[in-house]
Amino acid sequence: MTILVCPLSHVALLIEARAPELVVSLLDPEGIFPELGSVFQDRHLRLRFHDVHSAGDGQIAPTMGHIDELLAFVGRWQRTGPILFHCRAGIGRSPAAAFIAACFFNPEVAELEVARALRSASPTARPNESLIGLADGLMGRGGRMITAIAETGRGLPWPAADEGPAFEMPLLIRPNKALEPTPTSVTPPACAGVAPAAVVARVRRINR
Repeated sequence: MTILVCPLSHVALLIEARAPELVVSLLDPEGIFPELGSVFQDRHLRLRFHDVHSAGDGQIAPTMGHIDELLAFVGRWQRTGPILFHCRAGIGRSPAAAFIAACFFNPEVAELEVARALRSASPTARPNESLIGLADGLMGRGGRMITAIAETGRGLPWPAADEGPAFEMPLLIRPNKALEPTPTSVTPPACAGVAPAAVVARVRRINR
């Protein structure tokens, strides 16, 4: 099962081709949301905010309430089909929401690894960092989500195109062992070339 991301212009095509179970639209408050029909009546989340990092000059920034709605909605995913995220351009808000969902569904995977999976799937993605920062706090990730996006996006230019291509990333991301702490075990010291059982027997003889 996969997570799909696209601009508004690709929504109808992807719904026809991939039959997503759930759709998340992230558009400007004054934007026109796609009409998906009665089949998506309870399967279409509409989030209204601008692709900005802070409110001002008539711009509405994402809030913690948007994150609450997003996580509650994606938590209903039954995996009968993909989940589709879209915004106007498919560059800022929908990649951010897809990254948040991927972190939500992969709690044991390092956030940096999830961010790398996103960048690999879409080199043109420039996730809205304000949205990710809010999710990081609500999900208790201690800044790791926003750090992962910043680190993997360092030095990337803004895409020249007005909208990004549709892309998909896997629901479940395989952990990269190199990013996870190596487990260590402590064993009691033993004499070189002597089996542990022999060491125990020797200690017993000494203590008699």
